[in-house]
Amino acid sequence: VAVARPATGSATSVVARVVAPVSRAMPAEIAGMDWGPLQQAVASCQACGLCQSRKNTVFGVGDTQARWLVVGEAPGENEDIQGEPFVGQAGQLLDNMLRAVGLNRQGTGTQGVYIANVLKCRPPANRNPQPEEVLQCEPYLRRQVALLQPQIILALGRFAAQSLLQHSVPDVATMPLGKLRGRVHRYEGVPVIVSYHPAYLLRTPQDKARTWADLCLAMDVMRSGAPA
Repeated sequence: VAVARPATGSATSVVARVVAPVSRAMPAEIAGMDWGPLQQAVASCQACGLCQSRKNTVFGVGDTQARWLVVGEAPGENEDIQGEPFVGQAGQLLDNMLRAVGLNRQGTGTQGVYIANVLKCRPPANRNPQPEEVLQCEPYLRRQVALLQPQIILALGRFAAQSLLQHSVPDVATMPLGKLRGRVHRYEGVPVIVSYHPAYLLRTPQDKARTWADLCLAMDVMRSGAPA
């Protein structure tokens, strides 16, 4: 699974370059697509240079009527090969996290979940996504959210959180993930809970307890149905 990596320059300038505001009006042709045509559009997309190096696009997986949406950052090597988000060790950990709250990627109804990434193609060598790449991919994720109409979004990793919250949280581009956790944010009106990326948790298992707290917050939001 691709996870944002450090680069040269100050932390503030690097993050600001990666998640500079990139929203634009959704193209009319995408706004009118159902799941099948949308997936075909992603599979044939050549809007940015990532199409030249990908093996497969990674559209998403799960129940298209799920109440929960999990959003990761970008496909990694295993995802690029298999065409499915969150596979390998990080995917196994995510599956364990989901099972802990009664969800699984093969489930339906109250046990269902839909899993997608901000980017649909793997950046070479798992480098940070570039703003123009997010610009081209963002309408696909927005349409997925519109079709799914989830009751909650779980944003995993700093880049996923910053991409989703760039227009609702001031200075989000320079905020560490820890300051985004523990609060209920919004994306397109949907509650968003921010937590650590499973790949990060594999390297830093002591933060698994914090992730459990994030999942509990998400469950509380789902149970209460209260506005943020």
